[in-house]
Amino acid sequence: VQLQASGGGLVQAGGSLSLSCAASGETFNEIVMGWFRQATGKEREFVAVFIRRGGRTIYADSVKGRFTISGDRAKNTVSLEMNSLKPEDTAVYYCTARARPLAGSWYYYDSSMYTWWGQGTLVTVSS
Repeated sequence: VQLQASGGGLVQAGGSLSLSCAASGETFNEIVMGWFRQATGKEREFVAVFIRRGGRTIYADSVKGRFTISGDRAKNTVSLEMNSLKPEDTAVYYCTARARPLAGSWYYYDSSMYTWWGQGTLVTVSS
């Protein structure tokens, strides 16, 4: 599976940006796709995930209410709509995926649970 991310860029605080990620190659009916981010000098952290089975979504507390993740089941794509952006949202955002859902919600926060990663895309929020 190859993941191709797009979007990102520079925006002022309070603004909005969108990220998209498309999966190609071998496809899975229950694929899980999501986003992590990594700010300079910090560890990679979970942002959000879309679980194809049931269309369920999970968000990090830091983005809940501001970010919206959505998936297109037919096209194996996932999008991340980011609103009310803050300077602390500045990071390289990585698209990620795994073939099947996990047994518990807490596992989705662990980057080691994901199999495939796309190239990062930079999001910069100026104050």
